[in-house]
Amino acid sequence: MKQRIKIAVLSLVAVLVHVVSFAQCSICSKTASQLGEDAARGLNGGIIYLAAAPFLILSYIGYKWWKNNRD
Repeated sequence: MKQRIKIAVLSLVAVLVHVVSFAQCSICSKTASQLGEDAARGLNGGIIYLAAAPFLILSYIGYKWWKNNRD
């Protein structure tokens, strides 16, 4: 049972990370379309880089919380 829950949670996280990695605000997408293809790729990479830190911090906190509350 625990293995199925673990697989389901990891699958959900993988889907959410995929969706978030392609997200841009309207201002960023307009700016990226005006900059050209190479600059737009750099802008997207920067957005993903800046978004990674909060996700890693929340993942670490969630893991510690899960590990401490396990039976």
